[in-house]
Amino acid sequence: MFRICHAGVEMLPVDGASISAVRDGAERETLYATDEIIARVESLQFTLGEGPCHEACASRRPVLVPDLSIAPQTRWPVFVSEIDGLPIGAIYAFPIQYGAVDIGVLDLYRRHIGWLTDTELNTALQIVDLAAGALLGAQSETVHDTDGRGLKVWLAPLPRNRAEIHQATGILVAALGIPAEQALARLRSYAFTTDSVVEDIANDIVNRRTEPVVFDT
Repeated sequence: MFRICHAGVEMLPVDGASISAVRDGAERETLYATDEIIARVESLQFTLGEGPCHEACASRRPVLVPDLSIAPQTRWPVFVSEIDGLPIGAIYAFPIQYGAVDIGVLDLYRRHIGWLTDTELNTALQIVDLAAGALLGAQSETVHDTDGRGLKVWLAPLPRNRAEIHQATGILVAALGIPAEQALARLRSYAFTTDSVVEDIANDIVNRRTEPVVFDT
């Protein structure tokens, strides 16, 4: 994923890229982000459950926003509000698919506004194809990234912060007797109302700085 994301930044007029995998048709995991800005965008979309990445996955079509300042806020009102102030002029999200199977999303952003040309769009779609091949290959064989390590992307443990989200969700399920989907929704809602991100709230729950009773509403 490192190589593919950085190829996108080098070959396209964008400043950052990220790739997230879709598991079980809905759950998303960020596999790699080139910088803190796109990592923040990914985290906010995960926390809020809305944004171009979600729309690209749901519609199975690229979502191209050449000028984020005039993007229709009815599409992602909270997301647009939350990223206000970040140095993002345009954002592009491409679903990564194999036939009828949704396997991930490629997110790209640039600091300045502007469309992708037809040639650039074609290049982006080629990068999406490379990402699809890498994600599909990772299901059954080891993928070697530029750091020389073998990674089984689909089978490897989640990054610490995302693993803690699942752990925190399990704690709420056990403590409150609610379904996992509802527990995750409460985590997201609490993160939003406290101006935090889900990863930080989950860390507090796992480390007993926040008790599950706070979420019993």
